[in-house]
Amino acid sequence: MTEASKVLHIRNVGAEISENDLLQLVQRFGTVTKLVMLRAKNQALMQMHDIPSSISVLDHYSTVQPSIRGRNVYIQFSSHQELTTTDQSGQTRRNGDQDSQPNRILLVTIHHLLYPITVEVLHQVFSPHGFVEKIVIFQKSGLQAFVQYSSRQNAVQARNTLQGRNIYDGCCQLDIQFSNLTELQVNYNNERTRDFTNPSLPSEQKHRLPAQSFGEAGGMYGIQPVSLHHMVGAHSMGLNSIQMPVANASAIMEAFGGVLPRGVMGNNDRCTVLVANLNPEKIDEDKLFNLFSIYGNILRIKLLRNKPDHALIQMADGLQAELAVNFLKGALLFGKRLEVNFSKHPQIHPSSDSIDYSGSKLNRFNRNMAKNYRYCCSPTKMIHVSSLPADVSEDDVISHLEEHGNIINSKLFEANGKKQALILFENEEQATEALVCKHATTIDGSTIRLSFSQLQSISAS
Repeated sequence: MTEASKVLHIRNVGAEISENDLLQLVQRFGTVTKLVMLRAKNQALMQMHDIPSSISVLDHYSTVQPSIRGRNVYIQFSSHQELTTTDQSGQTRRNGDQDSQPNRILLVTIHHLLYPITVEVLHQVFSPHGFVEKIVIFQKSGLQAFVQYSSRQNAVQARNTLQGRNIYDGCCQLDIQFSNLTELQVNYNNERTRDFTNPSLPSEQKHRLPAQSFGEAGGMYGIQPVSLHHMVGAHSMGLNSIQMPVANASAIMEAFGGVLPRGVMGNNDRCTVLVANLNPEKIDEDKLFNLFSIYGNILRIKLLRNKPDHALIQMADGLQAELAVNFLKGALLFGKRLEVNFSKHPQIHPSSDSIDYSGSKLNRFNRNMAKNYRYCCSPTKMIHVSSLPADVSEDDVISHLEEHGNIINSKLFEANGKKQALILFENEEQATEALVCKHATTIDGSTIRLSFSQLQSISAS
């Protein structure tokens, strides 16, 4: 058995988990004096003020599974009795032959990406520390970029100053290493690559993707520029000129704490979703509305008459559409596995074969936007039922939903003076069918609301 230590070793620390997340996990047990994020290994080392504090952490989490942002993490005593300066300076720095010697080219990895990162944004971040000659943005281990300075001294200063800082409050954290490249090759000046020493370079390439000179798995990272007219200031680095999109920004920050769900990049601007492999005998526009409105407000829905198992759904903005695609792709409904992708059509034009939901009071994101974002998830076995009548019984709720599948467990309870219920189905498909068929139906004159719950079980209390 490992000897008790002030230092705790934490495993399964994903890229979406921040230092603040880990601190909040243990803050009730004592003061954290040092924290080392080992990003390359998805691990962390945390030093408590004393051994009794670290023992309290392990005692508590031996009976309760610690989880951060939906990911289970695992805590044990470290073989280290004390974290040294060497330990701390080595965090997240082991990546092949990168970071071997100080160099004028930096490799920048951006964690907790919530807002679009362009060449202009990175230039504003790095240019105060010296003349930036070139920037190349690419996608490999998440969003990464090379930043080339005119001198090694400038690069060293930038790394020492910016390492671990956030570009925006609570998100877009910089992880900076020295690259072993000697010169960046830039052929185009656009949102992804820029040679500041040669402004005459063309902005677009012809007939092919950019030359993949830097190992960008899957090609360059395509980011749409964001107009200054649609931005507000952010101040986490004192960079008042660096700005983020206004649309839903405060609700997004409140709901996700600066970190979007896994798989969601937050820079999509396509609002229309194409759904294929529907069951045409059982689906209709209202059922699609009930399902997709979990992820955002619905503007219009159109069933494609020439392809009866296809439908177009226009959502209020690109983030909401991206959430729907991310969480519903592959979901089972009426015996079919849904195929959900972004449509090439930017919008659904009003017509006799489309239904307009833009003014519907059933759109969930008209109010409590942050709460509704927080409840976004893939379909689960558990349904949360709210807006129930005051005199409803548990049997009333069960009888209203049981035609859609085998109900394993249920619980009627009161929260904030209102009756609510949890209904656990045998599988996700049954729960999804109940939601699309019974959301916005009535029990004793009350219009009920159904959502997926992320609870795994129903407690007996």
